[in-house]
Amino acid sequence: MKILVNAFHPHLEDQSRVNSRWISELDKHGDITVNRQYSHYGDWNIDIEREQKLLLEHDRIVFQHPFFWYSTPPLMKKWLDDVLTYAWAYGPGGTALKGKEWISAISAGGPADAYQAGGYNNYAMSELLKPLQQTANLIGMVYLPAFIFHGAVQATGEEIDASAAAYLSHITDPELNPEVKLKKLLTEMEAAGANLET
Repeated sequence: MKILVNAFHPHLEDQSRVNSRWISELDKHGDITVNRQYSHYGDWNIDIEREQKLLLEHDRIVFQHPFFWYSTPPLMKKWLDDVLTYAWAYGPGGTALKGKEWISAISAGGPADAYQAGGYNNYAMSELLKPLQQTANLIGMVYLPAFIFHGAVQATGEEIDASAAAYLSHITDPELNPEVKLKKLLTEMEAAGANLET
């Protein structure tokens, strides 16, 4: 499984504690491609051909970003608009990304209990991520469980280090895909002689 991490943080190198730590963890693993979007496109002129080629070369695509106004940083929105083109990613003949996996990896400033009914932000993170999930659905990608780190504003260095290890484990887990997990479970049950006809 080839993994591409599209990292969208406008101040990755100079202001980010969480996202920069995640990237430093990923950089230790040469089998993960890290694509620092703001470093490549500080002028906002996205190389569509380059980005599409990277998408085609990988199986699992991770979109790593801080949660800005319940959404993505602005360059990620532009990237989605520019790169996921009609007749390539969607529409007639637009099946280039069909079957590839999408993971959102998000750092949120607020604590986890703020993201729920009755909490400060009123909605669960899974609800707020529906536009990204629907984008994945539209282009035929398999939307996998997101990795979310809450409380980034007040997190200690130890908590951030732990989140980096957990992040790496999350995005490299083949069983994050429920179809893979179910297939493994059924194989194990059959091998154990379980009767699957209940």
